[in-house]
Amino acid sequence: MRSRSRRALALILALFAAPATGAELLGRHVWSPEIAEAGGYSALWLGPDGAEMVVLSDRGGWVRGRLERGPDGAVVDVRIADRGMLQRSTGGPLRGREKDAESIARVGDAFFVSFEGMSRVMRYPTINAKPEWIPQYESFATLPDNRGLEALAADAEGRLYAVPEWPPGRRETFPVFRFADRRWSTPFNLSVEDSYMVTGADFGPGGRLYVLERKLTISGFRSRVRSFAPDGTDARVELETRGGVHDNLEGIAIWRDAAGRLRATMVSDDNQLPWLQTTEFVDYVLD
Repeated sequence: MRSRSRRALALILALFAAPATGAELLGRHVWSPEIAEAGGYSALWLGPDGAEMVVLSDRGGWVRGRLERGPDGAVVDVRIADRGMLQRSTGGPLRGREKDAESIARVGDAFFVSFEGMSRVMRYPTINAKPEWIPQYESFATLPDNRGLEALAADAEGRLYAVPEWPPGRRETFPVFRFADRRWSTPFNLSVEDSYMVTGADFGPGGRLYVLERKLTISGFRSRVRSFAPDGTDARVELETRGGVHDNLEGIAIWRDAAGRLRATMVSDDNQLPWLQTTEFVDYVLD
């Protein structure tokens, strides 16, 4: 191939991979762990340094470890420290439809996990411990089958915010369920735009709520990150990709790096179809 042709091809590929908004793509790392039942990772928690990691699969598995990052700050490797299966409150691993873990948030030393198949939120004192039952919301029972609690985030005060993958019934907005003082409420709703579905959420260090969304197109998955003020107002599109740039991004963590940059790290759910999809860690700079 001639040099001019190679440069033209590189430019085309770069344009295809670039996000449709001003966010900067730092890198993409495909992860192929050689462990039983790998894949299906739909939830991501990161420590403040962007290295300490917990991921959950929608088959009820968890992996704890560290993300190794290169000079530009993008993930280049994953170091597994421990792994296992989420437990039932009565002991033993989750069964059947109980397993469908979709999102994770940390409050103090405890992890809260939201589940989609049987919509609920549970508190895990440690990720490998038996969970503690917390009050559930009657509205969870109205969520569509396989379109239940998909996103969970905790604000600086330890309040939980849960969002379903798709609005229940004929609603045209995503209800946001908040757990505070041992009670659930629905303080606000988020708009549905361009048929995007919710897949993950996290609060950033500045207090804004970041919501990861996905849309399947003929060219592949499109991903979008919107941010909101804590009361659901002031919606901003922080990141939007073209179809096929990334796989099925479902877990998101928002953090600030040592250089002061606001970062979004995301993980994709390969639906445990490694011959068709990939598990990838994706890093963006949002500001």
